[in-house]
Amino acid sequence: MTSRGDHDPAAGQARTLLRAATRYSGARCLALCLVSVAATGAGLLLPAALGRALDLLLAHAPATRWVLCCAGLVLLLGLLDAVQTVLTGTVDARTTAWLRHRLTGHVLGVGPRAADRFGSGDLVARLVGNAAEAGTTPAARAALVAALAGPVGGVVALGLIDWWLAAVFLAGAPVLALLLRAVSRDTSESASRYQRAQGRIAAALAEAVEGVRTVRAAGTEGRETARVLRPLPDLSRAGHRMWRVQGRAAARAVAVAPLLQLAVVAVAGVLLTRDRLSVGEMLAASRYAVLATGVGVLVGRLAGLARARAAARRLGEVETEPATAYGTRGLPDGPGRLELRGVTARRGERTVLDGVDLDVPGGTTLAVVGRSGAGKSLLAALAGRLADPDAGEVLLDGVPLRELPHDDLRAAVGYAFARPALLGGTVGQAIGLGLPSPSPGLVREAARTALADDFVRRLPDGYDTPVAEAPRSGGESQRLGLARAFAHRGRLLILDDALSSLDTVTERRITDALFGDGPGATRLLVAHRGATAACADAVAWLDGGRVRAVGRHEELWRLAEYRAVFGDGASPDGTDADDGGARPDPDTRDGTPDPHTRDGTPDPDIRDGASGECDVAGTNGRSGADAGDGAGGEGRDGMSGRTGAGADAGDGALT
Repeated sequence: MTSRGDHDPAAGQARTLLRAATRYSGARCLALCLVSVAATGAGLLLPAALGRALDLLLAHAPATRWVLCCAGLVLLLGLLDAVQTVLTGTVDARTTAWLRHRLTGHVLGVGPRAADRFGSGDLVARLVGNAAEAGTTPAARAALVAALAGPVGGVVALGLIDWWLAAVFLAGAPVLALLLRAVSRDTSESASRYQRAQGRIAAALAEAVEGVRTVRAAGTEGRETARVLRPLPDLSRAGHRMWRVQGRAAARAVAVAPLLQLAVVAVAGVLLTRDRLSVGEMLAASRYAVLATGVGVLVGRLAGLARARAAARRLGEVETEPATAYGTRGLPDGPGRLELRGVTARRGERTVLDGVDLDVPGGTTLAVVGRSGAGKSLLAALAGRLADPDAGEVLLDGVPLRELPHDDLRAAVGYAFARPALLGGTVGQAIGLGLPSPSPGLVREAARTALADDFVRRLPDGYDTPVAEAPRSGGESQRLGLARAFAHRGRLLILDDALSSLDTVTERRITDALFGDGPGATRLLVAHRGATAACADAVAWLDGGRVRAVGRHEELWRLAEYRAVFGDGASPDGTDADDGGARPDPDTRDGTPDPHTRDGTPDPDIRDGASGECDVAGTNGRSGADAGDGAGGEGRDGMSGRTGAGADAGDGALT
């Protein structure tokens, strides 16, 4: 026999998650259950004590002890209720915190796949709102035991007074049971719809907030507001349905419960006239009838549990996305050789990378270029295992990345992104993020390499300035991200369009620092400018998800299709019209170059942030093949890859 969890993995995972959450707060849940049952027990004793005290008073017999007993029970009920409230709040808070901690760790363990599947806004809604609602489950279950004990105890007490009273009540009990079942089923369905609509609104809102400048620039605030609030009618319908379900349940309870109570009291009155009951026992029977028909409490508990289960299922959906698994194989000493063997990666139904083979020798730099959508960023993610390929494997110094332990992998690979997330309390902590114990000297050295030291020192508290209070441009944020990558000092450095927001002169100076110190970390660079690609030891040209060619930039530059990657076209002499090629310098007059300087010396070769050494695709109006200063013709050995354009490239640069 299969369980529901076998057909619905999210529901099965939700039950597992809630069981683990209950175990986490197990001691407090047990205490809450005991306190709740004790309160219910005191509530069941009170009618009997009141009835006994009334009978003694009517008989003019001493009743002081029973009156004091009633007073003590009332005080005990107040105390137990206060303890129950505190325990409920504590258990809810602890469980919610545990769920958020577990789910946050799982989302980070899954990596970018989680945001790709659910969307960042929906994930936040699940981790905040749904976790809080699911966190009420252990306390609600513990309290439900007491809520059930009340009606059951009331029926038992009626039977102890007279079996006719219990029989009359039990005759109408099936109606109450059907009512409770319908409440649980309908509330769970409407709560699920409500929470899904909340998630869609949160996802759309996150997108709008992220693109607020675009929205303002386009003047589409009203249209974007309408898009964000488009699921609002669904949210409203689900919410109204949820309240209608509970309203109908309350109305039926109001109709059924008083009839049962009236029947019990009527039978008790008949028994009183026949001297089978005393006045006090009739009073107690009327109170027990109220406790036995306590459907309102059960409806509230069951509705709360239904909403919590629906929320837990949304958390279970997140947990069904498997976290990245790591191996135990140690990473040997090595220069940082990176290999991609038959790597295929899909996004949805689309194959972004198809059978990619690359070999990047240790200590060298490979620039990855290609048109938008060619898979450059995905290849960069695969190279550092921010994503896993659907087929093939990626190796670092001969070891597949899947087999490396987490700490070894992250210590070996450093990243810089186009839009870095600057995490940490202060600017210095953001630069040293991920390092076991970053020294101030290391942080400052990395910042100087990334040309970030000057503007950081101008901040109110320098490197101790809180990140949130550090005003910075996009280029300055990017330099801080580069500084973090430089401080990492792993054997493989991956720059995913990490120079895109820099001005050309700053980019030139950083590439000088990055490439000019001789052998060091292996570097994989996603490049959009020809001047940047020209500085690399080799270029991998992605086209249609495949490696079209691998070679030196100046050799590839002979191909018109390669030149087109960097702009709409090329000039007649074979140079790019945009990046890295010869063109009229807008900063010259009458053929006189603008005196850009380095260390006070005019440098007429600085164009688009690259000097003649790297701007080989057409410095001083020459074609890439003829560019001087060591830029042309001397292909460096070791770079290999699948090609499709080798016929037009000379000197064996394309393999």
